[in-house]
Amino acid sequence: MKIPVYMDNLATTPVDPRVLEAMLPYFSEKFGNAASRNHAFGWEAEAAVDEAREQIAQLIHAASAREVIFTGGATESDNLAIKGVAEAYKEKGNHIITCVTEHRAVLDSCKALERKGCQVTYLRVNPFGLVDVGQLRQALTDKTILISIMAANNEIGTIQPVQEIGRVAKEKGVIFHCDATQGVGKIPMDVEEMGIDLLSMSAHKIYGPKGVGALYVRSKRPKVRLHPIIDGGGHERGMRSGTLNVPGIVGLGKACQIAQQELPEEAARLTELRERLKDGILRQLDEVYINGHPTERLPGNLNVSFAYVEGESLMMGLKEIALSSGSACTSTSLEPSYVLRALGVREDLAHTAIRFGVGRFNTDEEVDYAIQRVKEEVTRLRQLSPLYGLAKADLRGRQQGELKAQDRVS
Repeated sequence: MKIPVYMDNLATTPVDPRVLEAMLPYFSEKFGNAASRNHAFGWEAEAAVDEAREQIAQLIHAASAREVIFTGGATESDNLAIKGVAEAYKEKGNHIITCVTEHRAVLDSCKALERKGCQVTYLRVNPFGLVDVGQLRQALTDKTILISIMAANNEIGTIQPVQEIGRVAKEKGVIFHCDATQGVGKIPMDVEEMGIDLLSMSAHKIYGPKGVGALYVRSKRPKVRLHPIIDGGGHERGMRSGTLNVPGIVGLGKACQIAQQELPEEAARLTELRERLKDGILRQLDEVYINGHPTERLPGNLNVSFAYVEGESLMMGLKEIALSSGSACTSTSLEPSYVLRALGVREDLAHTAIRFGVGRFNTDEEVDYAIQRVKEEVTRLRQLSPLYGLAKADLRGRQQGELKAQDRVS
């Protein structure tokens, strides 16, 4: 086993060697511009891009590969989907529905649109992080043009009822955008079956390279219109101008192909590793709380709060294990996770939360090592905590009082 151990696969993943092998020729040997359609170098690059579109379309069950638009990552895809719909459909309405636990790329896009006059409804979630589809239905108005709900949460791993949401959107004729950055390649995603009109994804979450993503844009029933947010040469059917990142796109396509072939077996293995990690921690320590849905969650996600231990201190003590206290995109904030607070998690427990992201290349040995080190470090930090000592003394006092009361009764 190599140290340090990487368990932050929800922030990013290492590039799979098979993905890297597919990409390498497109840096030097096959370096053409996919928009250069008057020579063999361009044709070769264009053919590689077309193959990647097909690989992505097959993974998400899109009707046509032409519905896949390449972007610089999921953040750009979210911005294009939300802002693009708001501009293209502004004559129809200006109301958007989203959720309080969405990724910042979605929430901040919505905030930007509010400053321009759009109205946004932010749905609450239950203690497991699930949206209430009934509340979603009630929030719809005749001005609603877009619903944007993620497939699975990047912090707590909770999987949303995407198919039910898609069904409501179809009934009301509202466009449904799904940020599936954490879902694609990890859980089954079917844009046709789930009624998804726009889907965001990123390569680096599924063992592909950083800096490349895609946006699925439905072309029939309904044909979704988007106003571009980047102007230029009219690439990607006019929706996203800019020279295509051919090596990155090849990597994204290959990553999707591998995910499609291996998803069922990999999901089962990662679920087993996650449960091994969870059960090991719960056996060794008290005052541990699991955040998110107990079963409807991403296979490799485990978000845990350790009472009487400050999360940052715990991570500092576990320097040989790569972990996270929440989303990598909000890691500079000292505030507790807005996702955990939305679930109703107490502020002290929100500050103690650690996110484990188990991935393709993690092993049983690494999981067992993490369990042992977490036990050691939490125990050490709690020994330094006067609050933990007082809580334990209070518990012992209450238990002794209950025993004395039982003796009097008997």
